Amino acid sequence: MTDITHPEVFHGLPVHTLPLPGGAGIPGRPPAGSVAWRLDSQYELTFEEVWADFLAQVDTSQVRALLIGPWWKEDYVTFEPVVEAIVADAPRFPGLRALFLADVESEECEVSWLEMCDITPVLEALPLLEELTVRGGGDPVPDDEHLRLSPVRHRALKSLRFESGGLPGHVVRAVAASDLPALEHLEFWFGTGWYGGDATVADLAPVLSGAAFPSLRRLGLQNSEIQDEIASAVASAPVVARLDALSLSMGTLSDAGAQALLGGQPLTHLSSLDLHHHYLSEPFVSRIRDLCVGAGVQVDLDGVDDLDLDDDEPRYVAVSE
Repeated sequence: MTDITHPEVFHGLPVHTLPLPGGAGIPGRPPAGSVAWRLDSQYELTFEEVWADFLAQVDTSQVRALLIGPWWKEDYVTFEPVVEAIVADAPRFPGLRALFLADVESEECEVSWLEMCDITPVLEALPLLEELTVRGGGDPVPDDEHLRLSPVRHRALKSLRFESGGLPGHVVRAVAASDLPALEHLEFWFGTGWYGGDATVADLAPVLSGAAFPSLRRLGLQNSEIQDEIASAVASAPVVARLDALSLSMGTLSDAGAQALLGGQPLTHLSSLDLHHHYLSEPFVSRIRDLCVGAGVQVDLDGVDDLDLDDDEPRYVAVSE
């Protein structure tokens, strides 16, 4: 399994966690635009208290990047109050270009336990946002405490990432139906059906055709139980010809998916191909490595630890619970 951790850099800026009110570090805080600000209740305050302190202590007109850490004081609660606060105070963040919703690591809460909500209002309230990362996802029984998104039109968004142990198919379909002309980087962690990951290859059709996002250059279709099916679709997908980077990592990719990739369209124009956490036999690893090295493609073929292709153990994605 892959541990979910906090980024040290976000949107090209070092991450700085806002100290709690009265804590050390307030007098020497960095200039508002020089860091990516991370808010964390640290289980001592409500999010509303942390948010109010942030607005009071920091010149939010200069904030360029913001990460929302654990937002609950005791028991896990829905993300909806966070969305409401961001939307209500959006005019106070004219320079905000990057947002990380639910920067929570595994020791704080498992990714599939995060009680998310509809994030559409965030994109609607921040029309100049360039980067959005969303951590968390679905559940076998969808309700108001799980990730939702409606198709949106957003002219500035360049990077969109969903890190999930179970990404709902309706979210994938909403992204694919959105009008995002500036989008250059798209990444989905699909997860497992056990945690609500029910997206299909058909849901990706507008993305794979190349019609959905004309500026797309980096594509990640990752952490999937149907990684072989995705690889087979990618092998003939028109969008691949204009990609610079492709990731099919973190899932259950086997020799069948590798054979589809090797027998499909050329991948030698890519600058990077990420297949780490795979279930490939050594002959296929060697074939892909030789192809990439010969063409100058940076390739990641790190496999699953202690992999034994002869046993009957189930294959697993890197991030699920």
